[in-house]
Parts: sequence; C-alpha cells; structure tokens
Amino acid sequence: MSDFEQVIAECKQKLEYIANDNSVPRNIRRSANEVLETLSNGKEPLFLRTSSSISILEDISNDPNIPVHTRTLIWDVASQLETIPVDE
Repeated sequence: MSDFEQVIAECKQKLEYIANDNSVPRNIRRSANEVLETLSNGKEPLFLRTSSSISILEDISNDPNIPVHTRTLIWDVASQLETIPVDE
C-alpha cells in the first residue's frame, strides 16, 4: 500500500503547485484544490478517490484556457493515478 500512498503524495504535490500558480486560471486552480480534497478524504476507498480525481482532471485538461505547462502536469497526475488498481 505504501507504493500507492507514494503515488498519491507525488500527485498531491503537483496539484498543490497548480493550485498555487497564479498564471493558471482561477477555475483550474479551484478544480486542482477539489482533486486535492478528494485524494485527501480518508473516509472514501482509494479506488473511488482516484477515479473521481481522474474524472475531474480529464474535464479540466480539456479547458481551452489552460496553460500548456499546466495541461502537461494534469496529464501526468492523471497518468499516475491510473496506475492505482481499482480492486485495492
């Protein structure tokens, strides 16, 4: 389980960077904070937190106003979250 927690920690770090980057539109930063809260919610099963987070990330990655460097980070976070198996 520690491998998955390491993935979550890395993802949270990238999301915090996005959430605190003033060059990123406010709605994208708000969504990054939403994903952070979702991933931090220990009451939900891990697979549910990751699938909800991936869904939000896919939505915001399609925003036409998102800076290219932020879109790349979001794709990276989503890819990392997709490595967490659903049956955990």
